[in-house]
Amino acid sequence: MRQEAPVWHAPNGHVHLFRHEDVTSVLTDPGTFSSDLLSAETKGERKPPPGQLLLLDPPDHGKLRRLVSKAFTNRMIAQLEPQITELSAELLDRVGPDARPEPGFDTRFEMNDTIANPLPVTVISLMLGVPVEDRDQFQRWANNLLAVDPEDPESRAGLASTTEALHNYLQGFVDARRAAPQDDLISRLVTAEVDDERLTDDAVIKFSGLLLLAGHITTSILLGNLLLNLDEHPELWKQLREDRELVPACVEETLRLRSPFTKVDRVALRDTEIGGVAVAKDTYIHLWLLSANRDAEVFDDPDTYDVHRPNTKQLAFGHGIHYCIGAPIARLEARIVLNQLLDRYAELRVDRSEPLSYHASNIFGARRLPLLAQRA
Repeated sequence: MRQEAPVWHAPNGHVHLFRHEDVTSVLTDPGTFSSDLLSAETKGERKPPPGQLLLLDPPDHGKLRRLVSKAFTNRMIAQLEPQITELSAELLDRVGPDARPEPGFDTRFEMNDTIANPLPVTVISLMLGVPVEDRDQFQRWANNLLAVDPEDPESRAGLASTTEALHNYLQGFVDARRAAPQDDLISRLVTAEVDDERLTDDAVIKFSGLLLLAGHITTSILLGNLLLNLDEHPELWKQLREDRELVPACVEETLRLRSPFTKVDRVALRDTEIGGVAVAKDTYIHLWLLSANRDAEVFDDPDTYDVHRPNTKQLAFGHGIHYCIGAPIARLEARIVLNQLLDRYAELRVDRSEPLSYHASNIFGARRLPLLAQRA
């Protein structure tokens, strides 16, 4: 499609973009291409709720982003590193020797249940200030949000119930933090101020819910995709154990080759052109990040997993004003977990004796990832 129909008009009237250049140009032009899909779907009858950064256009997006950024700082993220290191070690400590070892391996565990799902949810809980005794409930809410099938009415009904329960829970937190701020993200969100404006309760709650869902999925899928790539290149495991400076590059190349989300969507605000192709006002546009990240015009030998390539132009976390605000946390968690796995295991492979199961729709990664390991 990149070569033959890079700007493709589908039979349903939607437009799909496959080239890096076109995807980037749309992501950097929010004045022409809107993120507000809710208003487009409802013909303006419904607007995105406050706090939904992903759906907001300027100037509302800029106001919210500035307020959130006052609380969501690089310093705050850096301070999480010791806690993430301790948490990931505790989760991996629970993995014991396998009672039925395979030849060459002495350990067996499922990646997502062991660490890829619980770690990001626990980290987000810590950031928000959720007490330890409530984290299991927080994990259940995160799992429910992740399991929603938008095509299934029963699943959508379950989403409404989970969303309501989470909203009510977080409202209690917001009330308490407005009365007595503490050293956590919700306190920073309710006290952040830009140009004499503060976030409303609803905006704080919606942003916290977005962080729980998007932050959980991105890190969980990234961790699994790291191991899927390394399983296809087993020689890299030894190289990484000997040269840890390759770990950040390994994370970036995984983001490029196996982007956690395959695409993002926009809607045209006026008649325009993309790559010389006419696109009418109100057209839905699907921007294929996974394709853009394999564009040979930008990346040499793009289908090869190469941890030595410069990856400054990969688009896994988006681009422009909607660049993922949680990207530094996902990268940090991925680096910490990969380093700990390298410390513990001389070899780590995907257990192909069990069927792998994958997420549907726009999430590109394994729902279940059984592993075989040889302790170092």
